[in-house]
Amino acid sequence: MVPGSSGNEARGREQRWFEEALADAHPIIIYLHGYGDSSGQPSESGFTTDVLALYDWAKARSGNSSIIFWGHSLGTGDVPFDSYPTLPPGVQVDAVVLESPYTNIRDAAANIPITKIYRQFPGFEYLILDSMALGNMFFRNDENVKVLACPLLILHAEDDTVLPPRLGRQLFETARRAYKDKSKVKLITFPEKLGLGHDYISFNPELPTLVK
Repeated sequence: MVPGSSGNEARGREQRWFEEALADAHPIIIYLHGYGDSSGQPSESGFTTDVLALYDWAKARSGNSSIIFWGHSLGTGDVPFDSYPTLPPGVQVDAVVLESPYTNIRDAAANIPITKIYRQFPGFEYLILDSMALGNMFFRNDENVKVLACPLLILHAEDDTVLPPRLGRQLFETARRAYKDKSKVKLITFPEKLGLGHDYISFNPELPTLVK
C-alpha cells in the first residue's frame, strides 16, 4: 500500500508503478499481523522464511528507502531478529515496532483470556503450553530483543484484555537492559480511557507523530 498522500496518484496504476514507488524515499513498513489463511503446517521457521522472502522482495526495490518491521500481537513473534540462526547476512532493518507484544508464546498462551478457564485443571501446562514447544513454536521476543541494535518502539494499551500490558513492559525492560544505547528503546503506553484495547492502537490520531 502506498501512503495516503499518494492515493489519488495511485488509482488505476499497474503493479510496476507500485514497485517503483517503493524507492521514493518514504519508509517501507513490512507489517506482520500474525493472522491469515494459509495451507500447510505452520512453524516458526516457516514464518521467518515467509518474512525474509518479503524483505528480499522489498529490499531489491527500495532504493534508499528505509525498511521497518512492524509486528502486531502474534505477529510480533514473526519479526526476523538477528538471533535467528537461519537469518542470512545482509538483512539490515532500520527500525522495529512491536504493537501489543508478548515476551514469548508460552507467556502469551498462559495469559490470554481464552485459557483462563483451563488454568485450574491439572495438565494445563503440558497440554496447552508445552504442546507449542513440542511443535517448535517459541517466539522468544524476550530473547530476541537482547540482540537487536536498531531503534525499537513498543506500543501497548493499558486496557489490552488479550495480551496484558505488563508483558509489553517486561519486554521493554529486557530490551533496555541489553541495549548499549538506551535511547534507541522506547515504550509508549496508551491510557485505558482511550479505549484502544488490543486492536485499535492504529486508530489513535497521534500515532504517526509518536512513531516519527
